[in-house]
Amino acid sequence: MKSITIKGSERESVGKAATRAARNAGMVPCVLYGGNQPVHFTAEEMAFKGLVYTPNVHTVVIDLNGKTYDAILQDIQFHPVSDKILHIDFYQLDAAKEITMEVPVKVVGNSKGVMAGGVLRLNQRKLKVRALPANLPDFIEADITELEMGNKLYITKLPTNNYKLLQPDNTVVAQVRISRAAMKAAQEAAKAAKAPAKGKKK
Repeated sequence: MKSITIKGSERESVGKAATRAARNAGMVPCVLYGGNQPVHFTAEEMAFKGLVYTPNVHTVVIDLNGKTYDAILQDIQFHPVSDKILHIDFYQLDAAKEITMEVPVKVVGNSKGVMAGGVLRLNQRKLKVRALPANLPDFIEADITELEMGNKLYITKLPTNNYKLLQPDNTVVAQVRISRAAMKAAQEAAKAAKAPAKGKKK
């Protein structure tokens, strides 16, 4: 999985006044959990642009004056009106311990059902994955090539290379629905088949 580096500075004061002062200065108060003790730090709000405002997922290298930590974003709080980032929690990674993350689904292939007039629906845009940090995928491929109209792609058909998918086996990742136009055409064809041929005696 790709990684983003966040440069910040450790915080000595973590009270409300210090937190308010940090926000007023355009800094985001953060906490890194998972180590021997929590690490409090701040970083510029713009530093999180490539981590927060994107559909992709990344691991994070937190650089605090040359001291680095590998981590993932665990929780984020936004201001209810302005949507400014108020606080972020990170979790420190251990190369030998599996972690759970939500990873985006990437659709690949051209569905036979879509080419025949069906409509593709992506039921799951992200899936929960459990793996060692080094084995976390950037995305999970969902190959829809063989999906006919009315077919569903179940999670059991997805690749699991050095990671585990945590959803139930009956989870539908994508499906090809019959479009209104295709349904109408099928109904008209059925009516035409049932109707007696013109000029044919009863």
